[in-house]
Amino acid sequence: MRKVQWVPWWWVAAGCIGMVAMGAFVPLPPAAWVAGLGYLVVSSLLLTAGLRGEARFGPANAVTATRSALVGLVTALVVASFARPVPTALLVALVACALILDGVDGYVARRTGSESEIGARFDMEVDAFLLLVLSVYDVRFVGGWVLAIGLMRYAFVVAGWMLPWMRRTLPPRYWRKVVTAACGIALAVVASQLLPPAGSAMVAAAGLVLMLESFGRDVLWLARLNRTALALVSLEKASTVSPQEESR
Repeated sequence: MRKVQWVPWWWVAAGCIGMVAMGAFVPLPPAAWVAGLGYLVVSSLLLTAGLRGEARFGPANAVTATRSALVGLVTALVVASFARPVPTALLVALVACALILDGVDGYVARRTGSESEIGARFDMEVDAFLLLVLSVYDVRFVGGWVLAIGLMRYAFVVAGWMLPWMRRTLPPRYWRKVVTAACGIALAVVASQLLPPAGSAMVAAAGLVLMLESFGRDVLWLARLNRTALALVSLEKASTVSPQEESR
């Protein structure tokens, strides 16, 4: 029986402390608490379930968990922003810290030899949720179409549920990390409201184009792989047809 490794929940506690501290300056409605803590608890439960066998939490996952705590704070602020204005500088600062740490966890994993599949998946899901939350916040500045950036990852997952060939393992590609970071920066710039509306729309549109290119390339790769596999199966079936069956 494979055991499930215990995962330290300190980043959930850190998120709670952070929200208490934010509450002293920005009143957080109950929905903000539910959203922020809900994200942290669910992500911790999923990571606990993913760390099985000999897998360990490791220093790289600790960095990603710190990012996850920041994303929990961002989530709470975004939800609170629908009830009352929130400090833009605080939101952007939290996002900036999360984006900076995104470049740290991979470096730590390589330096400490703690790279793992579950660690990469944890990192990817934290990135995806941050983009989703930021795109929700940015709707008020550039329009609903910006949600496509945050929903792209989840649409890909849903497509995999319906199309088995899209669940194949993709080859590593550093460009995905570059695109994710670029989209995070673009959405943070829009959230900062430093640019005029037209400039914000252009920055968000550039992020969407990058995201479409990255996911489109992966989908095309999977589609070609699927066609190749089907062709091989057809050839194999044809080679096993007996002469008697051919004459029929």
